This record gives sequence, structure tokens and C-alpha cells, in this order.
Amino acid sequence: MMEKLCKIRDIQRAVAAFEHLFEKKYGICLNEGMALCSLHKASPLSSGEIGKLLGLSLSNTSKVIASLEKKGFIKRVLGAKDKRRMYFSPTAAGKKLISAVRSEEIEVPELGRC
Repeated sequence: MMEKLCKIRDIQRAVAAFEHLFEKKYGICLNEGMALCSLHKASPLSSGEIGKLLGLSLSNTSKVIASLEKKGFIKRVLGAKDKRRMYFSPTAAGKKLISAVRSEEIEVPELGRC
């Protein structure tokens, strides 16, 4: 059991280190990057669909969407069949950013040992 906890701790540290470097380099957090990636692959998506893909609560999903909108990386799109439904798509700036992220080598920190 202790070995598993140590591995989880090491993974958590590696993710935190990766996110710090990622945010410093691209100006978006990891959840924002993953949301942009999801929208790049399959848009438009509703906020519920984005949250489900990222494993986020509705509250956290709303925060990620609001931040990406404020930065100009995504836009709201009314539903084609139901105008009450709101969907999100990447803007030209969002597509450019996610393309740059995908083409860059991002170093993943090595895991420590217990």
C-alpha cells in the first residue's frame, strides 16, 4: 500500500511541475489546454460535454470556459436545433495556440522513487 501511495505522490508532483512549465510557456493552465485540445478535435461542444471529457465539476468547467473566453481562445455558438443550448468552439487564436502546443516538445518530469 505504501508503494502505491508513493507512486501517486510522484505522479502528482510530476503533473504539478508539468503544469507550472506549461502555464509559464503558453499562458494557459492544463485544464484550459485540455479543453482547447478537446474543442480542436470535436467542436462545437457544450459545457457539459467539455466537463465530462475533462472529468471536471460543473463549477470548474464554467471557470475554465470563462477563462478561455476572456483570453479570446474560444467563442460561444448557439445550438443549430435548439437556440437555448450553448456550445463552444475555438477561435482562430485558440486554434493557433493549440497547434503550437501540439507541435512543441513538452518535457514530462521523471517520476521519483520511494
